[in-house]
Amino acid sequence: MPKIVDHEKQRKMIAEATWRVIMRDGLEKATVRNIAKETGISVGSLRHYFASQSELLAFSMQLVSERVKERMSALPFSGPPLEAVKRFLCELLPLTDETRKEMEVWLAFTQKALWDKGLQPLSKQVYEELRSGIRSLLEALIRLGAVNPNVPIEMETERLYALIDGLAMHGIMQPHQLSSQEIEAVIDYHLRSIFYETVRKQ
Repeated sequence: MPKIVDHEKQRKMIAEATWRVIMRDGLEKATVRNIAKETGISVGSLRHYFASQSELLAFSMQLVSERVKERMSALPFSGPPLEAVKRFLCELLPLTDETRKEMEVWLAFTQKALWDKGLQPLSKQVYEELRSGIRSLLEALIRLGAVNPNVPIEMETERLYALIDGLAMHGIMQPHQLSSQEIEAVIDYHLRSIFYETVRKQ
């Protein structure tokens, strides 16, 4: 019987090999030939799954986003609101080996998206989803009575979005200057600045 190949599984395996090449050698080395070698398949076989490097990078970029969203959707929004929100936000930061790997790869993709028009729509989509998710968290906190309903939601969304983005960048670029504990402490400090006092003490 002919061997049945799980094409989606193969595509994900190739994407993960792409991540490894980027993390080890840099984005400029993430060529079809190098990724095929990392995966252990021929260039021809790789092109069977991805017609171009841009298509491969877009899929790899999308896979990072999907895995982050899967983890976040599995998190329970339970317990004290402050801790619940921190759990969600910490999934967007390089605080573990897994999230650090994802963030390093994502930053490389984002850089390439500046001039690769094939990656720009996906980059824009993911950042818009992130912003929308942060806004939804703030709206949920207002409904729970944890945050003042008069808080300027648009301004606070942008501020928290910028904070997460900046902490992620610092965590990757200056890991010895900003530890995981310090990153979490900054998140905690910021959230407590917008929570009602009674909620902060929970």
